[in-house]
Amino acid sequence: MFEQHRPRILSITNQKGGVGKTTTAINLGAALVSLGQRVLIIDLDPQGNASTGLGISARERGTTTYELLHEDAPLSAVIRSTETEGLHIAPATTDLSSTDVALGAQENRVFLLKDALAGAALADYDYVLIDSPPSLSLLTVNSLVASDAVLVPLQAEFFALEGLSQLMLTIRDVRETANPKLRIEGVVLTMFDQRNNLSQQVEDDARATLGDLIFQTRIPRNVRLSEAPSYGISALAYDPLSKGSQAYQELAAELLSRASPRKEPI
Repeated sequence: MFEQHRPRILSITNQKGGVGKTTTAINLGAALVSLGQRVLIIDLDPQGNASTGLGISARERGTTTYELLHEDAPLSAVIRSTETEGLHIAPATTDLSSTDVALGAQENRVFLLKDALAGAALADYDYVLIDSPPSLSLLTVNSLVASDAVLVPLQAEFFALEGLSQLMLTIRDVRETANPKLRIEGVVLTMFDQRNNLSQQVEDDARATLGDLIFQTRIPRNVRLSEAPSYGISALAYDPLSKGSQAYQELAAELLSRASPRKEPI
């Protein structure tokens, strides 16, 4: 008897905006595909930037993660292909912004995404990356409850570590109440400028505080990472030789090397 293939589900989460969360979801996904993995990105941010950044315009989204959570639409009806073969996305729209109000009184409100994924055919994927909103909202909690682990983008700036404490508390609460297997996959430093003493100081402080949770790979400030979304493609498709693209390829390789070995079919 064979065990059904199950992807690793990672929540890309930081309640602070502007830290490179969506950039990481898109480009880590593309980098994993370049290394032979099959990837689904779930856009759970009402801004829908991951959807736009992968070429799915608002008028083309049709059934989205809003219907997935609010109307029990099947995941198969939500998934869209992208320009990168092997990389798919479940797009989002601003309709998601009503989730806290519309579903706040629902008894199973924190399990909606987990239940939707549990009933979905995910055997075609090796990784599911959830792009969470920049807040500790019901959407973010749904992402954490549905995930195996959390990947935290951390901008190399002065107040970076201060914002992590509340996220860590939320992760602990979710582990204690709804998802005991949830763990922190790691923290990746983003927008890193090696010419800037502050970036190096933030890295030193982060490694002193969090140790091996900090990925060795650092994502630099890079104009190609900013330009690529306007073309609806990842930076790896836009300019694979850019420093940003190469950094995400290194991050993907490091992530794969960290991953717990998957139980083999028996």
